Amino acid sequence: MKNKKKFGLISIILLGMNAIIGSGIFLLPGQAYDLVGTSSLFVFLFITLLAGSLALCFAEAAGLFKSNGAAYIYAKEAFGNFAGFEVGFMKYVVQLISWATMAVGFVTALAAIFPEASQGTVRNVIVVGLIVALSIVNYIGIDVAKYVNNVATVGKLAPIIIFIAAGIFFIKGSNFQPVVPEDLSVATFAEAAILIFYAFTGFEAIAGASEEMDNPKKNLPIAIAVAIGCVSLIYILLQFVSIGILGSDLSGTETPVVDAMSTFMGSAGGTLVTVGTLISIGGINAANSIFVPRGCLALGERGMLPPIVKKMSKRGTPVVAIVISAVLVIPLALSGTFTQLAAISVISRFTQYIPTCLSIIVFRRRGMESTFKVPFGYTIPIVAILVSIWLLYNSDPVRLVIGLGALVIIVPIYFVIKKYNEKHGYEFTDAE
Repeated sequence: MKNKKKFGLISIILLGMNAIIGSGIFLLPGQAYDLVGTSSLFVFLFITLLAGSLALCFAEAAGLFKSNGAAYIYAKEAFGNFAGFEVGFMKYVVQLISWATMAVGFVTALAAIFPEASQGTVRNVIVVGLIVALSIVNYIGIDVAKYVNNVATVGKLAPIIIFIAAGIFFIKGSNFQPVVPEDLSVATFAEAAILIFYAFTGFEAIAGASEEMDNPKKNLPIAIAVAIGCVSLIYILLQFVSIGILGSDLSGTETPVVDAMSTFMGSAGGTLVTVGTLISIGGINAANSIFVPRGCLALGERGMLPPIVKKMSKRGTPVVAIVISAVLVIPLALSGTFTQLAAISVISRFTQYIPTCLSIIVFRRRGMESTFKVPFGYTIPIVAILVSIWLLYNSDPVRLVIGLGALVIIVPIYFVIKKYNEKHGYEFTDAE
């Protein structure tokens, strides 16, 4: 009876795949090819190993705590309140950037059938309208958003499967030459890796589900390996087919899957993929309209923001958190293209990943035993940290400053909130 409601191995694998596969794979293959050509296939393999290593570190950390605060809890327990505050606040910043990226991704995909959506006033109106409309839905109640998100799961997988299954028969071998472009450099490889890494974000959800998993010590590493492996296979096949069909025409296209599908199935095929993409990205936006305000609410519950952010409406929804989140997301979404925001989103996420890997080393040295332990001693956490730092070092300086700049802004906020809490008798907690 104890494990009756626990998730089995297959359920966790599907949960992980659903959390990872999003808009990135529909919109980024062209940008990745533009940077490193056919070698983008090798970049996918590289990122598969990095995402898997990071996910294993999250899995070990998750097995040490009952709270679902994830990176915030790990940083706070390993390095103290200040580090926890920085990481916890950055988690909300990451959520804001992620939603902004998804909102822009929606108009980028829409431009395939409605070109005016990608530029000027029309683009801005659609982006703002989407964010505001979903925020209102969230305020009224999240049932509609839940249904949209469920539909999105089918909407994003169906066109990918159809594209790969049909497109593989239209591949031209000559499109893969050269395998390694002459102008390939460490900088372009790293830039492509950061961009492709965006398509893998969300793997943390697998580790975060350890509490709900049947026999996590045995099943969690299997679930992580299978989920990320399956996602990687799908991504590599999609990139492989895209290159094989479009060749050099793949370079720079903002809707690569739509363009490739249109070449062998005509406008009907392009429309099918576009609709699937819009359903997928629309669903992710709907999910973000729920989770992003929840991130703001969590800061209030932890004592990291004034209690007013915990204010609930008569409908039981976090009205203040919803308003704050929408107001912050809108200017972010209007500030850049999908590719720019995706890169910034990835850079900012390393403020969650690196501290979590470091915390594994700290917790082990304290003698703390998790329900799951990353194999090969300290090797995987250390390599994951070094590779993450290498990617950041080789990233675009402007995007790096934007992606990590919030860490500096958060410093004075910490001391203001700390003083406010001391005055009113509050404290930082592990509440989620």
